[in-house]
Amino acid sequence: MRLELHRIKGTAKATLGNLYLDGALECHTLEDVVRDLGPDGSGKIMKETAIPAGTYKVAIDFSNKFQRPMPHVLNVPFFTGIRIHKGNTDVDTWGCILLGSTIAGDDLITHSTEAFDAFLPKLQKALADGEEVTITISDDFRG
Repeated sequence: MRLELHRIKGTAKATLGNLYLDGALECHTLEDVVRDLGPDGSGKIMKETAIPAGTYKVAIDFSNKFQRPMPHVLNVPFFTGIRIHKGNTDVDTWGCILLGSTIAGDDLITHSTEAFDAFLPKLQKALADGEEVTITISDDFRG
């Protein structure tokens, strides 16, 4: 399964995007602010910085924070515990990727539970079928 997250708009508080699953639009996303990170990770503000653009493997494993198995974006430089989960604003992210059905402003997505609940079974099936799942994140809004 190939996930693509196209970041489409950055604001002072958040980054909005679109998540595609094997080329088809799945839902919208909200992340923390995209910042330029130095080669040593300098520039990162803890719990307020989006992960760097790039391609990462995705797994489902147990999350201590959520106390259940959750999607996990693996091997992100300078970040740990990056999850794909429910949430509506930058307060909910802590560097993670939030899913929503509607973009409702410059820094708000809504219907997050519905979007996450539609996405999760597709991811679970792909992994159960032995597919490698990757997410490629691009900063389209930066040109």
